[in-house]
Amino acid sequence: MRRAAPAPFMRTLPLDVRLMNHVAFAFMLVFAAMSLSTALSWLAKQPVFSLKTIQVENELTHSNAATLRANVAPKLAGNFFTLDLAQTRSAFETVPWVRHAVVRREFPDRLRVVLQEHQAVAFWGTDTDARLVNNFGEIFEVNQGDVEAEDLPLLKGPQGQAALVLRGFNAVAPLFEELDTSLNELELTNRGSWRALLEGGAVIEMGLGSPADIQARVQRFVATVAQTSSKFDRNLESADLRYPNGYAIKLRGVTTVAVGSKQNKK
Repeated sequence: MRRAAPAPFMRTLPLDVRLMNHVAFAFMLVFAAMSLSTALSWLAKQPVFSLKTIQVENELTHSNAATLRANVAPKLAGNFFTLDLAQTRSAFETVPWVRHAVVRREFPDRLRVVLQEHQAVAFWGTDTDARLVNNFGEIFEVNQGDVEAEDLPLLKGPQGQAALVLRGFNAVAPLFEELDTSLNELELTNRGSWRALLEGGAVIEMGLGSPADIQARVQRFVATVAQTSSKFDRNLESADLRYPNGYAIKLRGVTTVAVGSKQNKK
C-alpha cells in the first residue's frame, strides 16, 4: 500500500503583517473612492452639463416664456447634476397663476417642466382685492390687471374658510338660476351665518349651518317664491330664510302701512 503524500505546508503570516495588508487595502479603497469622486466632480462642472434649456411641456393661459424667465431664472443655481429640484419646483410655484409644478432632468442639459395653473372661480375678500379662489377652494393672489373674468362672483368669509364658502356657493348658485337670476356674492360671517347677494341687488339671509343646510332652505324658497312675484328679479329687495317653517320677503314698492296712516304721512 502506498502512503498518501503529505499536505503542503501552509505558512500563516504574522498578525502584524496581516494587519498591515488590511490597512493598505483600506487605504487603496479610500484613495480609489476619492479619485472617483474628484473625477465625477470635475466632470459635473464641465460646461457641457450647464443647463441650457427649460422646456414647459403644456400650454399655459396666464404665463409665458418671458414671465417664467424673469421669475425663475434668477433663483436657479447649479447645473444638470447639482440643481436642487425641490427648490426649482418652489421657484416655479412662486410665479403668479402657477399652482403646482413638476420638474425633471433630461440628460445632459435640459429641464422638462409641467405646470398646473390656478383656475379662478371667484374673487375673495373685497371688490378691490387682488385675491382669487381657485376650483380647489384655495386663495391665490395676482396682479389686478391680470384678471380677465370680471363677472366672477365674490366670496367672503373668515380666514381659512375659503373652501367651505366655495362649497356653499356651489350648493346654492344653481338654485337661484332657476329664478332667472344669478348669485353675485356669498358671505360666511364670523358668527357662521350665510348671506347672499343676487344679481338684482336682493339680499338673502340664509342663517347658520352647513352648505347642505342652506341648500335645503334655498330649495324651499325657490320652489315657492315665484308664486309671490312674477317679476322676482326686479321686485325682491330681501328675503330671510332663517325661519324653521317658512321665510319672510320684502318686495320693492310694497308696504304694509295703510295709505292714510300717520306713519305714511311723516
